[in-house]
Amino acid sequence: MTERRTIASALAGSTMTGPGGPGDRVDYRPTAVMPDVKVVKIGGQSILDRGRAALFPILDEIVAARKLGIQVVVLAGGGTRARHIYSIASELEVPTGVVATLGKYIPMQNARMLQMLLAKHGGIFMLPDDFEKLPLYLQMGCIPIMSGMPPFGYWEKREEGSRIPPHRTDAGVFLSAEFLGARRALFIKDEDGLYTDDPKKNPSATHIKRISAAELVARGLPDLVLERIVIEYLPRAQWCKELQVINGLEPGQVLAALQGQDVGSIIHA
Repeated sequence: MTERRTIASALAGSTMTGPGGPGDRVDYRPTAVMPDVKVVKIGGQSILDRGRAALFPILDEIVAARKLGIQVVVLAGGGTRARHIYSIASELEVPTGVVATLGKYIPMQNARMLQMLLAKHGGIFMLPDDFEKLPLYLQMGCIPIMSGMPPFGYWEKREEGSRIPPHRTDAGVFLSAEFLGARRALFIKDEDGLYTDDPKKNPSATHIKRISAAELVARGLPDLVLERIVIEYLPRAQWCKELQVINGLEPGQVLAALQGQDVGSIIHA
């Protein structure tokens, strides 16, 4: 009978499912894939729906950052049209997974428009299946542009009391930054960051310059500038420890944020 041969390994014979096994002694130190990349979301309703007056100066600052050697990945939000889809689909009582699948098309359309506007500067549109090509595009000097919607699709989970997918474009930006190993995820909005209430509805709302995710959750604010699930995920992140919300309508803010300055509001883990 032939002798069975095995390769010596800390994982040999381990199911990796129980405590005290060889798998528990593995030195697990994950590697940041591209930690210097700046992952940026351009808001849908806050920026893209406003048209060229709001968008074009932001794109100019992104191009200026790229010329300085800063690697930027742009993700697009959905905006008002995505909200219409969520509203109609919810009224029709279709499952959350279907709502998420329908909702992905609007930020994808916005990403394609951004790609055309940035084409002369190396803008290139990426589908989720092309994500592994990101290092090549960045080394070539391109500005990769993606939909901010994470590809949960039909497998999106349902939140209690709602059919709206909890993982929308803010979540996609955070998850992209976390995978790449970026320390911050940047969100370009039409406000100076985080407030105690919606400043458009409540002029007396107070600006919050810096706050921890735990404190923000504990405050139970009625309105947040980011999706709540991103705030909940932040303390569990391995790499992305900060969320920076900046006012894209304020000249110079986007470039300053891409250069690492603490403009706007910062939510930290």
